[in-house]
Amino acid sequence: MPAEAYDMVVVGGGTAGAFAAATAASEGLDVVLLERKSEEEAGHIACGDAIKGTSTFPDVIDLDYLKEESFTNQNITRAVFENPRGDDLDVPFRGAGAVVDRKRYGEVILEEADRLGTDMHYDTVVQDVSQDDDGRVTGVRAKQNGTVVEYEADVTIDGAGALSILQDKTDFSGTTFDTNVSYSQFCSAYREVIDVPEPVDYDDAIVFKPTEELGYLWYFPRSPTEINAGLGFQMTEEPMKLVDSLKQDLRNRPEFEGGTVTDKLGAALPTRRPYDSAVAPGFIAAGDSAGHVNPTTGGGIPGAAKSAHWAAKHAVKAISDGDVSEASLWEYNRDVMTDFGKRFAAVDLYNIWGMAHDVDELVEIVSSLPGQQLLDSLSKGSSNMGLGLKLQTLVKTFGHWDALYELYRVRKRAKEITTIYNAYPSSPRAFEGWQTSRDSVMDDLYDLVGTDPKY
Repeated sequence: MPAEAYDMVVVGGGTAGAFAAATAASEGLDVVLLERKSEEEAGHIACGDAIKGTSTFPDVIDLDYLKEESFTNQNITRAVFENPRGDDLDVPFRGAGAVVDRKRYGEVILEEADRLGTDMHYDTVVQDVSQDDDGRVTGVRAKQNGTVVEYEADVTIDGAGALSILQDKTDFSGTTFDTNVSYSQFCSAYREVIDVPEPVDYDDAIVFKPTEELGYLWYFPRSPTEINAGLGFQMTEEPMKLVDSLKQDLRNRPEFEGGTVTDKLGAALPTRRPYDSAVAPGFIAAGDSAGHVNPTTGGGIPGAAKSAHWAAKHAVKAISDGDVSEASLWEYNRDVMTDFGKRFAAVDLYNIWGMAHDVDELVEIVSSLPGQQLLDSLSKGSSNMGLGLKLQTLVKTFGHWDALYELYRVRKRAKEITTIYNAYPSSPRAFEGWQTSRDSVMDDLYDLVGTDPKY
């Protein structure tokens, strides 16, 4: 069967796929984007919809158009952590965030990839990966409207999302690509978009609430009367039980009485550190496909956009140089790890600590922590407290001092992890030594919290 030949094939039409394709096309590469959904359904993805704004996006697409078309609420100024057993935490942001219409957002980034010169192939389901005798990925095999199509490319970008089929089909023997991946490192998310009769009183906030199992509910206002209500939970938990938790909470909230559900959708997403290496000969993974998601909050749009942009940039150079080896693509790994990768790896330590503790105790401890410090820990993996705040926290957490001291020691490990990720190697030759240093800190963490290794 004849193959369609391109410089780059991008699999997946989400944030990572669209930004990778847009970047490569804008640099003059011959690019095709393969999306399994129809053109009408493309962009329809389960998401919390909350983002910081366009400042974190690569300036490769028309960001003003993106904001105008899909940013439905640009006045998110605080986060509210609802406490089922006491006072809520109301934490102001240092800068305003936004909530988007995820379907329209998805449509716009695909429109932009198309405008910049990408060939858009919808209704195209990738089924296999092609590799040469040396193991280099040379493209993919897909089914398009019932017809099998071969795509050849110098570089394949995996933007196919969590638990990507491309990684199941690729033989990564002899490469550094991270295959230490299991379902327990992921969570499931489910959300409903609900139109409510009256404006909510938290249209300037993103609202979180813990579930009885390890997970959380969210209420993110796209507008004062359109709310994204959802939950995230570890794949080790029972999904239907937790979806019932969301439905029960919705029934108990007066603002949703008489509301109309306009959309329902679920998805899987990583709640793990970024892949140690997301490159192999002729192959790069970006976004959810490489664990580029904040493992505590589930926020993945900025990481997907940035990593995909970097992936495409390095692919362009490698293709231009005629060398798409792992070493030639390696600098992409370093870009990720020394930027948001180190923060996500540090935050993951708090996830591991949380998994080892009872939810009731976690709620009580979290309720006692100063709001800004809590927010910084969840988003950055670090925080600072003055002496006065430390003393206040000690008083409020009486009865949980052992756990709090343990958390303090976790924070020290998070700082160590950040330092190690800042020193991510500049070539594959030093990769094994870097992993040994990182794993030593992780072993200390597992001993500290008394839990089985996550990786």
